[in-house]
Order: sequence, then C-alpha cells, then structure tokens
Amino acid sequence: MTRKTLNRFVRPRVVLSTLLAIGVLYFLLAVPETPPSIPPAGHSAMARPFFWNQDARWDSLEASYDVARRAGCPAIDPLLQELFRNGKATLVRIEAVPLAAAAPEFAQLEENTFRLAPLVGACPGRLSEYLTYAARLRDDVKRQSERWDMNDRPTRETLYRLLYGTRSAVEEAILQAPPDERPPALLMGADEPSATPASTLLGVTIHSGDVLVSRGGAPTSALIARGSDFPGNFSHVALAYVDSASHRLSILESHIERGVTISTPEEYLRDAKLRVMVLRLRSDLPQLAADPMLPHRAATAMLRDAQSRHIPYDFSMDCNDSTSMFCSEVASTPYRAFGIRLWMGMSHISSAGLRSWLAGFGVRHFETQEPSDLEYDPQLRVVAEWSDPEALRKDHTDNAVTEAMLEGAERGNALRAPWYLLPPARIMKTFSAILNFFGGVGPVPEGMSASSALRHEDYAARHAAAVQKVRERTAQFRLKHSYEPPYWEMLRMAREALGERWN
Repeated sequence: MTRKTLNRFVRPRVVLSTLLAIGVLYFLLAVPETPPSIPPAGHSAMARPFFWNQDARWDSLEASYDVARRAGCPAIDPLLQELFRNGKATLVRIEAVPLAAAAPEFAQLEENTFRLAPLVGACPGRLSEYLTYAARLRDDVKRQSERWDMNDRPTRETLYRLLYGTRSAVEEAILQAPPDERPPALLMGADEPSATPASTLLGVTIHSGDVLVSRGGAPTSALIARGSDFPGNFSHVALAYVDSASHRLSILESHIERGVTISTPEEYLRDAKLRVMVLRLRSDLPQLAADPMLPHRAATAMLRDAQSRHIPYDFSMDCNDSTSMFCSEVASTPYRAFGIRLWMGMSHISSAGLRSWLAGFGVRHFETQEPSDLEYDPQLRVVAEWSDPEALRKDHTDNAVTEAMLEGAERGNALRAPWYLLPPARIMKTFSAILNFFGGVGPVPEGMSASSALRHEDYAARHAAAVQKVRERTAQFRLKHSYEPPYWEMLRMAREALGERWN
C-alpha cells in the first residue's frame, strides 16, 4: 500500500475518531447534576410568608390620589392638616410610655400614614413635612421595639408593617412629585453617638463598626431583597472600618464573584447602589456601655480576618459557619465574637417555589440572615438613608417583576439549566476555577456550579424581558392617566408581562 493510499485510508478514521471522542466528551459533560435537595420548611409560627392581602385598600388609595389631584391642594388642605395633626398626636402618645406591639396606637399610625401618602403625592409642597413625620415615626417605633420579642410573629408583623409600610408610602408620594420638587437623596435619621473613629460617605458621618445595607441594581439583587417571608428593600450588607490614625474608610463586604473584599468607598459605590442605609449599634447596649470601642474592635477583627485569608462567598447561606461568608456574615460574624448577635429576629424563607429556586442557586439554609431584615433589629438605630429619587422607579419596577416571577414559582414555574448548554458551562466553570486558583475572577463565580450559573442566566434574561415590558406599560399608563403608576399597578403590569406561558 502506497503512502498516498494509506493517508486516504487513515485520515477519515482520525477525523471520525476525533468526532466520536468529542461527542462522548460532550455527552459526559451534558450529564445533569443531581437535583438539589431542599430541606422541608420549618413548622415554627415564624416560618410563613407575610401577605398584605389588601388590594382593595391600594385601589382606594389610588382613587384618593386621583380625587385629590383633581380637587387641588387648597381644597384638600384641611384634611391634610387633620391627618398630620392626628399622626403627630399618636406619636406623642407612643413617645410617652412603653407600649406592647398589639397596642391600638400602632394600627392607628399605620392607617394615618397610608391615608396621608396619596394626599401628599398630590400636594408635593407637603413632602418635607411628611418625610419628617415618617423619620420620627421610624425612630419612635424602633425605640418601642427595644422591649419587644422579635421571635413573636404578631410583633414582627407590626414592626414590618410600620417600617416597611411607611417607607413604601413615602416613596409612592415622592414618585408622584415633579423632579424639581422631589426631596434630597439623603434623609437623616437618629443621631446615635459613637466613640469609634469616623469618616464620611455620601455626606454621612460613618463610624467604625457601622453596618451599611444597600440595594444593588442587578436582577438577583431584587430577588435577594424580595426573597424572604418579609419582602424588603435591601440586598447587600457591608461593615465599615475606619482607621484610628488616618481616618481612612474601608468597606468590608462579600461579593458573589470575589468573596470577602476590603473595598475603598469609591469601589463600594462603583457597583450600582439604588439605596444605602446606615445602621449603628445603640450606645446604651450593655456591651457598649462596658466597652464603647467594641464596634471598632469588631470591625478590626473582620479586617484582619479578610487580610489573613481568602474567604469565598457562601452560596449555602449558612450564617453559623464562617469558613465562607455571604454578605450578612461579614457583619454578624465579628460582632458575635464580641457577644452581640445581630438579627435578633432570624430570617425565614418558607415558600416552596422560592425555596426550590434558591436551592437551584446553591442555597441550603433557609433560616438565615437576610439583608432587609437587619433593619428591624432593635439593637440598631437608623442613622441615615440615601436613595436617588430617580433610581426609585427602577427599584420598584425590579421589585414588581420579581414578585410576579415568584408568584409563578409558587405555581410550579422552574428556572432552566438546559442539558445542551451544560458542556460549555462546565468548560467555563473549569476555566473560572483556574483563574480563581491564581487569584482571578472568572465568568462562573467560585462556589457556583455550572447548573446554577445557567439558572442564574435564565432568571436574569426572563427578568430583563419582563422589566422592559413593564417599562413600556408604565409609559402608556403615564400618558393615559397623567401620573406615575403606583407599585400595585406595576405588579399587575408585571403579571400581565409574564403571562401564564413560562416555558
């Protein structure tokens, strides 16, 4: 057999063998992972989702806004005056004596606050007064909660309805105001004293040991904020460290992509922040009375831990194991070592559909520490809150779409990790692991599986498509009604945008 004949014979076999090997490898890489196990939901009275179930009330508030807007501010001023007077009188009573969470004053306060919102929205000249009233309400309720049991379900609901509900009402009023009449981005809270070193961020004095909770702009940020039994506004937690000599501010945080990092203020703000809240331990806590520098010592301990080792992101959300850390643990872990347990009321994730989705992302612990729930910890004062009024609409749109998607999850809608995309995803995962080994960041985060990465991409794509449709419907609503759609209208738009067809 000549060389030429041999080449003609061998070459097809080599090509065929190569294609067969590639096919076998592709098949092996396409074998799905074992479905994630989902622990059963707890039977605790705390472990069930909160629902407002007040659609008729929201429609009534929207009708009140439309009537007030058409009537004009002079016509509704007497009612505004009365409601402000009633609300402030209730606050005076709350400030006078300790009250149980079931006291009627709190239900009166909630009703009064919601009734004020559409009227203030129609008369933005009263926004400043409404914001002052809301800040006082929050401070008073937080102080009352210092004596409440955070593991009592009715108590937790009272606190949530007042704090989350008041913020929602205020933001609805803000979004109805013309841009030139909206309030400043920075709203100050309680002026809680601290003995620890201080610096400045976003116009706020930040003390070492302060906790920063924020809301990011990514679709998963909305899922983190809304994905618990008490849906909230925040998706990220960070701990402030201020050097006692230079007063340089560092932000200790954990990122999905990089694990625990020590960020400069510029790096912290580089990631989209739709809102930031500053929380500070009460100075009258027994631990701080004995050691006023305790917050600084906790922040220093976390800084040294981050400097001494690589701490990967904890996708399982196990807040009792600091080998790896999700964002909340960066604050809770160092404080726990000094005798302060943050999240006096633990977070629960009880909905079956949500648990299934989160398990697909790697979550294994559903009694944990959600960023939004830290606001309700009575050990902490709200020092300040920064939110860009122009970003609130994105926040609300993302929330509405996420909430509608989670309703679909409860109906059995699933996030996809198609088998035919697993081979390239696993190749990218291997590439990412190599980068991680050398200190780099790859397209698939450390600790996230290839299947989880595909589900994440599916979630982000579905969320983005629905957001675009809601924005289009929002513009149509604005043209038709001459005002911004409130959140409950946006939720209806999101449900329509997603429809019943999922797969």
